[in-house]
Amino acid sequence: MLFLLPAYLSENTSINHFSPVLKDYIMQTDYFFVENEKTARKVVKFFAPEKKQADLKLFLLDKYTENADIKEAQELMLKGQDFGLLSEAGLPCIADPGNLIVKWCHEKNIRVIPVSGPSSIILALISSGFNGQEFTFNGYLPIDKGEKKKHIMNLEGLVQKTGYSQIFMETPYRNNQLFEDLCKFLSLNTKLCIAANINDPEHEFIKTKSIKDWQKQKPELHKIPAVFVLGK
Repeated sequence: MLFLLPAYLSENTSINHFSPVLKDYIMQTDYFFVENEKTARKVVKFFAPEKKQADLKLFLLDKYTENADIKEAQELMLKGQDFGLLSEAGLPCIADPGNLIVKWCHEKNIRVIPVSGPSSIILALISSGFNGQEFTFNGYLPIDKGEKKKHIMNLEGLVQKTGYSQIFMETPYRNNQLFEDLCKFLSLNTKLCIAANINDPEHEFIKTKSIKDWQKQKPELHKIPAVFVLGK
């Protein structure tokens, strides 16, 4: 079996926010697909502090991974070994490369078991006040300045034309620059939601305002996990 295991969005989140079955699945296997070993070990310790770190067998699965890179792990699964799939944050396979092994499991008739947990994308959307019936997740915006401007204006046009909420992210150390670009390129009446430090009991910041109002109050987002949503 492959357990799709959520990670916390903030280390300060109470463990009571998570289903007890999450710990059970972590205790059931020592084998995990992970995007980052250091983060994965911290997540395992958070949910199952009694589990011996030395027993963990971690297999790297990031955006560069191909099936050939995890052949050893796949052979173990074909022999009956259970694995867990851990994301860097939130749910596996959403803004996360884990779908590679999930797809392979379906092809090999290996059972996939999802475990409920937080998704920063969905939590940002439901907190925004925007259309939650119809929306698009756009991933990360282009780094090139010209391409980024074009993409931002295209997203604004889609909101106005279709009413679909448009969700996107940025690498945390470029958040402030993205905010400046949004204020520069978007119309003053366009609505923007910024959801940062989601699930952090002390530092969570979720606000929806027009660009005109955001220009009057610039948030400090440098190196803070954040999700941006455009909508009506």
